[in-house]
Amino acid sequence: MDVYDEGSDPRQESGGPDGPVPDRPDGSARNAPDGPAPSGPGGGQEPASADRGAPVAPAGEPGAQVTVPPDAYAVPRTGIAALSLRYQIAAALALAVVAVASCVHVAMVFLHVAPANTVTKQHGRAIDDWIYPEFEQNWKLFAPNPLQQNIAVQVRAEVRTEDGGHRTTGWYDLSALDGEAIDGNLLPSHTQQNELRRAWDFYLATHDNENRPAGMRGDLSQRYLRSIVGLRLEREHAAGRGEAVGRVQVRSSTTNVQPPRWSNEKVSDKPMYRVLPWWSVPTDSGTGANA
Repeated sequence: MDVYDEGSDPRQESGGPDGPVPDRPDGSARNAPDGPAPSGPGGGQEPASADRGAPVAPAGEPGAQVTVPPDAYAVPRTGIAALSLRYQIAAALALAVVAVASCVHVAMVFLHVAPANTVTKQHGRAIDDWIYPEFEQNWKLFAPNPLQQNIAVQVRAEVRTEDGGHRTTGWYDLSALDGEAIDGNLLPSHTQQNELRRAWDFYLATHDNENRPAGMRGDLSQRYLRSIVGLRLEREHAAGRGEAVGRVQVRSSTTNVQPPRWSNEKVSDKPMYRVLPWWSVPTDSGTGANA
């Protein structure tokens, strides 16, 4: 009998020199695989990953078993979740502070630009302290008729000379000096940008066209503007050695912004001046004689 009479399996039983290896005592074939019959699809064994922590036999090492750690298949944590508990609490507190500050700022800006109401009447001082000077809202750019003029504030001084005489300086363009300080400066100061402009707006709001005070704050606005121009004159060394500034005079120069070339609008390019009266400078104002 040859191998072709063995049925569909042409393999022969392997054995030693004495013949084939006998079956096991329990009746199973010697070459039958150990363990339960395969139950997976296609006769394969179910993957051990379905049961974390179950023993898995590595390929090529029959009978050897290793235990897979329960966290071997865990997804790695990212972001705040990857931090320790202490840093998670710190990050949560920081985010909460930023969120609260943002909400308060939005509410303050809204109340500042909103029409007068009960809240602004009761807490107007607190709202102004929050807004000014860094978060001031200026809506002139979005008005139906935007501001189309350049306004420069200029000053000159009457100086008492060392021999008792007087001389008058030329006009110092303080707005141009502020512009030069801001030009090319990535972080210009709020003083350079707004101090002089706000002082001039304050004066105009409290005086009429004849430069007469229009309210109780007129004298305050005049002293404020005089103090600012006095300090600027001292910075520019308007008074020489042994001299002192006795009086100052302020004026504004208003020039229309020229329309673009494609426009047919015609505007005057001549400056218009508003000249204020001479103001005496107190001796303790810091603009005295230069040593």
